Amino acid sequence: MATESPDDEILLNEIKKGNGSAFAVLVKRHSGKYYGLAYRYTASREEAEDIVQTAFVKLWENPYAWNPQKGAKFTTWFYRIMVNLCLDRRKKRKAFIISESFEARDENQNQERDVAGNEEKELLAKEIAALPSRQKAALILCFYENLSHENAARAMNVSVKALQSLLMRAKTTLKRKMQRYL
Repeated sequence: MATESPDDEILLNEIKKGNGSAFAVLVKRHSGKYYGLAYRYTASREEAEDIVQTAFVKLWENPYAWNPQKGAKFTTWFYRIMVNLCLDRRKKRKAFIISESFEARDENQNQERDVAGNEEKELLAKEIAALPSRQKAALILCFYENLSHENAARAMNVSVKALQSLLMRAKTTLKRKMQRYL
């Protein structure tokens, strides 16, 4: 007998009652997405895992923090938690280092093209990492996490206009900085 998975609000109501199974379902449902966000922000698997774990532990310890009457979906609210944890982690770690691993390549592939593509990605990742925190967060939420401007603005606790301004400044800075590599 197939049952439909409960939505996030139902799961959170169960978590408020101490239901560990509901918590496990919520973690399984969303941890991959939030891990991706944290990894893009930190470029470190270990740090990304720590941030996701910290966020979910905070949720387990205080499931009442999310209030559906405030109008934000759980996922939008949790993005805000994740962004704040990423920003906090960056403040603690003064030097931000980008490291992107190279995967093993098939010998038949055009290695020169792959190396050039990887270098471009690494340079872009380096320049994104150097952006001011709020510009970087806006860019990651909108372009890597594919959030709408409205949801990204909610996650960052800014107006849509402020988010759009952050995106414009980030794109302008990246365009200018990437020109020097051409």
